[in-house]
Amino acid sequence: MTSPTPSSSGPPQIFDARRRQARLSRATPRFRSADFLHARAADNAAESLAAILRDFPVAVDLSAHSGPFAEAVSISDAATRVGPILTPTTQAQRAAPGAHALPLGDESADLIVSLLSLHWANDLPGALAQIKRALKPDGLFIGTLFGAGTLKELRGVLTEAELSERGGAQARVSPFADGYDGAALLQRIGFALPVSDVDRFTVRYPDLFALIRDLRAMGETNVLHGPIRPLTRSVVAKAAALYAERYADADGRIPATFEIVHLAGWKPHESQQKPLERGSAKTRLADALGVREHNGLEP
Repeated sequence: MTSPTPSSSGPPQIFDARRRQARLSRATPRFRSADFLHARAADNAAESLAAILRDFPVAVDLSAHSGPFAEAVSISDAATRVGPILTPTTQAQRAAPGAHALPLGDESADLIVSLLSLHWANDLPGALAQIKRALKPDGLFIGTLFGAGTLKELRGVLTEAELSERGGAQARVSPFADGYDGAALLQRIGFALPVSDVDRFTVRYPDLFALIRDLRAMGETNVLHGPIRPLTRSVVAKAAALYAERYADADGRIPATFEIVHLAGWKPHESQQKPLERGSAKTRLADALGVREHNGLEP
């Protein structure tokens, strides 16, 4: 199995940034044929903005593929409240979130969006800290990344097939974050009013090869750090057979699970709501619920 490479000057190198950039470059001409996950994430972000009745004059999109968000906003109720959407990063910066300084001044953006990109960050807290620094006070961050259940079927059959055919296996599917830790992570970075939600769904494919074609068109194939031993035809054939045997529906199509973790948080500002201090409540919980309070001493 591939393990993270420690770095003397930074976080462990889980992903290879140059390999990721090459995958993105190769995927660009085909991306529109398999952009449905990015469109889903963009639609959700646009719906969130539509529910917030305020303007975002300076909006920045840090997504690996920048088109879907701008398109989703343009046809949403937020269209007139979101300024021209800037995409200031290079492909190298988009390939490795947090590894390069953002080309944004401190406290310069009202809205920063990063869709389906942050799961490739070697230093996710560092990438989020950069975003927070670039936001104006009371500025909003909206982000999405793939969660832990993504491609769980593919992960299992590839590992089993490689063990069967070679006697050993490498990691072939990236480790993804647990989406339910998202709000706590944002809070740790210093975002106010953090929110995290998980969108879990299944996409059905004719076979394993159709799934792999979509992943390549998205630029979402293996970029784990370190040497990658190419898969042989026998390993891939075994994995395809296992996938069909274990998971195929009655019509022969196979399911692929995806989890999209949605994150949102605000740059702190004095105007924002704050929780009441502990012990400041003026009404007992028992009275509010209309029940009798027990102190634990009564028989």
